[in-house]
Amino acid sequence: MTSIYEQALGGDFHRLHPKIQERFGFGSRDGIASIGEGVMDEIWYSSWAAIPLHIGVTRHIMFPNKGKGIPFRIENYAYSDKYGRETVTWCRSFQFSQRQRWFDATMIYSLERACVVDYLGTKQHLAVDLDVSIAENGGIRIESGDQRFYEGWLRLRLPAVLTGKADVCEWYDDKNREYRISVEVRNPLLGPVFRYKGRFQAHTVVVADGRVPEHVKPLREEARA
Repeated sequence: MTSIYEQALGGDFHRLHPKIQERFGFGSRDGIASIGEGVMDEIWYSSWAAIPLHIGVTRHIMFPNKGKGIPFRIENYAYSDKYGRETVTWCRSFQFSQRQRWFDATMIYSLERACVVDYLGTKQHLAVDLDVSIAENGGIRIESGDQRFYEGWLRLRLPAVLTGKADVCEWYDDKNREYRISVEVRNPLLGPVFRYKGRFQAHTVVVADGRVPEHVKPLREEARA
């Protein structure tokens, strides 16, 4: 099964740094996952965004904490969800001095929308279109687009002024032999909302018989992209 990122990039996928191809090139039938551990050099959020970030804590959608030198872990598993869609987990944990925080998501490639769709949080209530491209440093760049909220029969397209636009870049640092990541979320009117940047090592693990850990899967799956 072609990875969802190779589906998005087509032939350009092979322009990625080989180590980035390794992290983004596997699918559910490959029987492997990528686990990363490292440190976020900086995590920051704007004080005006504290309340909405607090709301996101219970569903693992960002958080109102900041700091430097924060231990970090990321778990990327590929599996087929109950709708038969190729899915990749993005389960990120951050160990602050007083508490642990999570930022979880699952991604699919939508033929209907012709892009990767990112479901944020543990219940896939927020669906975000992603534009995937090649960064100048051979990394992968991901920029968010339209956002939709789903709850029962409700389908609501969220206006840009009420959301944040995410700009993510992950690349491989050959000199230091480590992965690097930079994430920034900005509101079109109010400016920076949330950001983090750091470094990590990643290793491939075998997923025996497709046994993806339950803790990385969402509690609810949304059929609508």
